[in-house]
Amino acid sequence: MQDNSLRTYQTRLNLGDINQEALQACGELFAHIEHCLLADISKGKEINKLKSSYMIKYGITARHFNALRVKVEGKIAAIKELNKMQISSLQEQIKTLEEKISKPPKKLLRSLWVHQKKRRLQKLKHRLAHLVKDQKQDQISLCFGSRKLFHAQFELEANGYATHEEWLASWRSARTNEIFFLGSKDETAGNQTCTANIEENGTLTIRIRMPNSLVSRFGKYLTIPNVVFSYGHQEIITSLIDCHQRQLLSQAKDPSSKNHGQALTYRLKQDKKGWRLFVSTSLPTPQWKTSKDKGVIGVDINMDHLALVETDRFGNPLHKKTIPLNLYGKTKEQSLALIGDASAQAVEHAEQTLKPLILENLDFQKKKQSLRETHTPSQSRKLSSFSYQSILTHLKSRAFRKQIEIKQVNPAFTSLIGRIKFASRYGLSIHHAAALCIGRRFLNLSEKVPRHLDKIPDGKDGHVALSLPVRNRDKHVWHLWRHLSKKLPAALAAHFRAKRSSSPPKATLETNTLPDIIGAIPVCQSSA
Repeated sequence: MQDNSLRTYQTRLNLGDINQEALQACGELFAHIEHCLLADISKGKEINKLKSSYMIKYGITARHFNALRVKVEGKIAAIKELNKMQISSLQEQIKTLEEKISKPPKKLLRSLWVHQKKRRLQKLKHRLAHLVKDQKQDQISLCFGSRKLFHAQFELEANGYATHEEWLASWRSARTNEIFFLGSKDETAGNQTCTANIEENGTLTIRIRMPNSLVSRFGKYLTIPNVVFSYGHQEIITSLIDCHQRQLLSQAKDPSSKNHGQALTYRLKQDKKGWRLFVSTSLPTPQWKTSKDKGVIGVDINMDHLALVETDRFGNPLHKKTIPLNLYGKTKEQSLALIGDASAQAVEHAEQTLKPLILENLDFQKKKQSLRETHTPSQSRKLSSFSYQSILTHLKSRAFRKQIEIKQVNPAFTSLIGRIKFASRYGLSIHHAAALCIGRRFLNLSEKVPRHLDKIPDGKDGHVALSLPVRNRDKHVWHLWRHLSKKLPAALAAHFRAKRSSSPPKATLETNTLPDIIGAIPVCQSSA
């Protein structure tokens, strides 16, 4: 799982003219060094051999160079990883498109449809060949200041610029508006270059070590007093106290000093209103309030809602809950607000029951790769606006803050097992049945195929039946579920074709109460 202890807090700085000029000069110097460093790396030069020459040439300290090196290497690694994802995405799109071209639909403009699909196929192949070539040659494409702003110079009026000089000022500002200071728990106050001191009134005083080439203009240190964070101020002070504790124990040659200290990484970002300060630090792992001995809460994340099912320690469902989360047609800010509210409700339920939240370890990237060819436009729009990773991040962050433990399990066949085994048995919807299966999988309970497959919900108040596959005790139980996963879509399709002429039954209002029989008989078989 991702490290949930890392936190980043921000505040806006109240600077004087001298401090603003100093930060502007520092940002321009670091940006120039960063551009030169990337150019030398692209030429094949070893980055470790450039340190001494860069320190002398640009008048910077070793810690300044290390921060710039880490920043450039991070950008290079991010672009390479993005290229891998794009290559995988293009390969999946090409495969899906070729399959669709091989089986064209029977319609009037069939030849035109095939022609347009082949045109798109060639575009995807050309793009894929370009990315594969860059990957083999270990090349990247990086534009400081963003390509969008760079291309804006060719259409000044359309992008809100009166003259080329106005665009040039904006371009230079975008390339020099960030300063990065790398932290380490071995250093004083978690950072040797940018140090925060706690004042008596609780505020922080930031002291920045200026590059040697700027000392004659602004002095050796730049001091920024009265820094206060609206959120996370106490967490930053706690990290600073822990760093001070490490320093005292280290001076006393106490071996327990290794258990103390937190790295504090600082980043200054300039926008239209001024400079903002970002501080990243790690928080200690809290004492969890929850325990799986009381049961768990399975969470099934869907495109328009979260399905929660609370279980006891034997895996029996006790309570179900549906949290609406429809992100279709929402702006980025609206989506984040809805995701935050839904995450708060889920964590609050776990906090009341003192049971951990169990999620699936899903990857929706592959599913989104084939949206254009395998889904209807309506389904594609819904799935495209669905942000699984953002939901997961919000849940983990809030749960960590509330001392609620979150675990993830393998998502294989959870929806299928829930539909076949638990939906009819406990009167659950398909999504709540999947959430129950997720919780039971974490408890390591049985997932064996039932003896009768005559009442499998179709999701529209109906049922289908399947023949039981031949059992093979030498293979894993998922082997049987794989066979059923291939049979069920065909059975549902035939079932819906048979019911197409008749009107569907009226849907009943779903309640959050479960039948009285639930929880009466523990279902605690051993794992297959």
